[in-house]
Amino acid sequence: MIVLLILAGVGAVGLRVLWQRPGPLPQATDLLIPHGHLRTVATALQADRVLPAGDAGRLLFMGLARLTDRNGPLHAGEFRIPAHASIADVLQVLRHARPVQHELTIPEGLTSAQIAGLIDRAPALIGSLDVPAEGSVLPETYAYELDTSRPVLLERMQAAMQKALAATWASRDRSLPLTDPAQLLTLASIVERETGLGTERPQVAEVFVNRIRQGMKLQSDPTVAYGAGGGLGSLPRPLTRSDLMQPSPYNTYVIPGLPPGPISSPGLASLQAVAHPAQGDLLYFVATGTGGHAFAATLPEHLRNVAQFRAVEAARTGQMPTLDPLRAPPQVPLEAMRKRYH
Repeated sequence: MIVLLILAGVGAVGLRVLWQRPGPLPQATDLLIPHGHLRTVATALQADRVLPAGDAGRLLFMGLARLTDRNGPLHAGEFRIPAHASIADVLQVLRHARPVQHELTIPEGLTSAQIAGLIDRAPALIGSLDVPAEGSVLPETYAYELDTSRPVLLERMQAAMQKALAATWASRDRSLPLTDPAQLLTLASIVERETGLGTERPQVAEVFVNRIRQGMKLQSDPTVAYGAGGGLGSLPRPLTRSDLMQPSPYNTYVIPGLPPGPISSPGLASLQAVAHPAQGDLLYFVATGTGGHAFAATLPEHLRNVAQFRAVEAARTGQMPTLDPLRAPPQVPLEAMRKRYH
């Protein structure tokens, strides 16, 4: 009996050593664990150098997995295995760890066509999707697992926008001249494209809200660029006066009020800026030429700001810029705008 107890103790110590002995994996690695029999899992782990090579390494893993099966089943999926993970570490990961989370960031101000392109190029997703409705996606960083369906991920993005828009509309300033959440979304998309500076968004929203109240045309260059560019969000050239005069449902130099729908996907900050714009009588804004915009409540004040902008641009480029004196300079592509304002 004593001999048997000694042998049992030695065996238990030996198993514990094997259970906790560091494995051969040289660095932390994301591995795809297949569905199937325990032997299939062990073979895959050996192929990825998580377990020692040979029958002994495979049989040891399988034996210890069976001895501890009360701790839970092994899961298939993509998991991060730490460097030199022991068998105990590997079984803990396969039983209890969360699968690897991939991330996709949707920046503010992109069009639906641009967002669809990002989703289409994102790794670890499967399936195809159509271009979603404009403005239906909430810009944010989304986590997803390997082999997530692109349409399923898009549904999450759209559900996030619906939730954010509903909450923003419910908490809005009730004096806004907007009739429904769709109008708030449309105006927020314009504010998003007009400025890359978060501190300016409430003032930009104030300008447009005041213009709507007074029956003035919005005269927003990004709406013109959206219409002229077929919904791509930017043009490969500056806007021209002929663009500003071209009839289009999105040309807010021609149509009264808001365009028929959003021109981009606005972020939470732009939604909030429209729901709670700055309070005042601002009606104009123009770029300063050094980042941001100068705002004005009267046309003479605005024209002075325009003159200052032209002077800055002339000093910088050596020639006078071409722009409508009552509006901001032509909208630049989104990527250039981000660089310019940050």
